[in-house]
Amino acid sequence: MTDPSAAAPVTVTFPHRSHRGILLGLSMPQLVLVAATVALLLMTVITTGLLGALALAPLWATAGALVAVRRHGRSLIDWAPIIARYALRRRTGQMLWLARPLTRPRQDGVLHLPGTAASLKVVTPGDSANGAAAVHDPHQQTLTAIARVSATAFVLLDPATQNHRVSSWGRALAGIARTGHVATVQVLERTVPDSGDTLTRHWTRSGQPDTPVAGQIYSELVASAGPAAAPHETYLAISLDLKAARRLTSQAGGGLPGAFTVMEQTTASVAQAARTAGLQVTGWLSAREIAAVIRTAYDPKALGALQQWSPAGRAEADPAAAGPVVQVEEYDRLATDTARHATYWVENWPRTETGAGFLHGLMFTAGVRRSLSLVYVPQGLESALRDVQRKKAAIIADATERTRRGQVDSEKDSVEYADVKARERQLISGHADVALTGLVTVTAETDALLDAACARIETHAVTSGVDLRRLNYQQPDAFALTALPLARTAL
Repeated sequence: MTDPSAAAPVTVTFPHRSHRGILLGLSMPQLVLVAATVALLLMTVITTGLLGALALAPLWATAGALVAVRRHGRSLIDWAPIIARYALRRRTGQMLWLARPLTRPRQDGVLHLPGTAASLKVVTPGDSANGAAAVHDPHQQTLTAIARVSATAFVLLDPATQNHRVSSWGRALAGIARTGHVATVQVLERTVPDSGDTLTRHWTRSGQPDTPVAGQIYSELVASAGPAAAPHETYLAISLDLKAARRLTSQAGGGLPGAFTVMEQTTASVAQAARTAGLQVTGWLSAREIAAVIRTAYDPKALGALQQWSPAGRAEADPAAAGPVVQVEEYDRLATDTARHATYWVENWPRTETGAGFLHGLMFTAGVRRSLSLVYVPQGLESALRDVQRKKAAIIADATERTRRGQVDSEKDSVEYADVKARERQLISGHADVALTGLVTVTAETDALLDAACARIETHAVTSGVDLRRLNYQQPDAFALTALPLARTAL
């Protein structure tokens, strides 16, 4: 009989991330610029001849540089709309965001966050037995429930249990994707500065400080060691697509009450699937708990006060005060209240076979406070197959064009085509398709500490086999997607 503990640890590989454009490797901004430049060149030659075209040589050189020169993985013309939006925000005074004093009645439940999240609202059904709430986005038409999750340390498990956990989580994601009405799933794992309040409460309630010698020693340890800890928190956010779930919502009574009924059914099945994967859903957050999670993302030092105000010891906050008091945007970082943040995008996942716990080094970098978000967007079967066919056609068309020009074959195209074929086989076999995006936010108290923490995170990312790219000129929106468990995808 085979010993289950002797099973080989599960390994994972990720497909090559495609850099292929719409046509001939060119993105839409590149194509538009090339087409406009060629049209202008033809008009110049027709109207003024070759001398006129030569006189505009600086213009053609500039257009060529915008298309050909790349910076941080993008061509200069691809950077143009990003930098233009940043310049517009700078010119219109949107780099600084300040919380306004309460001068008039505010709508109940509105979170009052900066940027595109300003209209988000926390709603609670009247018949909720446990006070669980959800975040309603009226523009994207989504309803997001957030759960606090805990689990046994993955790296400490035996290989057979690790294999079971990984496969069970894959089945859970597949089940979520097949529902057809789940828009986004976000897993947020973050470190927070521990105020020591929980430890102090336990010592006050159960300790014996009057014990000779030992009592004094334990009291001193609790006072000094508590705030030095850096506990990890994990949240699971499920976003319900209200448009896709319109029929189910109507059957449940319509409106937000009907949507909450559908959400409760969805979260119940998600919680069961999470338990199968070894995750313990310790509770779906209430409105005040959601506000506290958001508030402590912007102001980590507020955690201690929020815990002290709560009778249960859990951080709670008024939804109207969930956002930051001040937010200052810079091109490569974000300053909010008592912290500085820098957000990265996981540009490439490991392309060689690696263990399923490859992110352990990145998640447990000593002395660094960070938030890691994995955002899963389920793809419908038909749209996924259309995307596969489109990518196959683009690869074949590019290869044919190179052959016509007498250029050599590209091994990169061969690898990408093999990845696309493998994806097609999995879709035909009945597997669900999920788009994965990884984001990392590094947090520190000062700019110098932030630069040091970013250097350590970048080093550990290399050893973990992932490529991080700093999201310059996009830090406010990137921070909101990464550090807040709102299961949003628009950047």
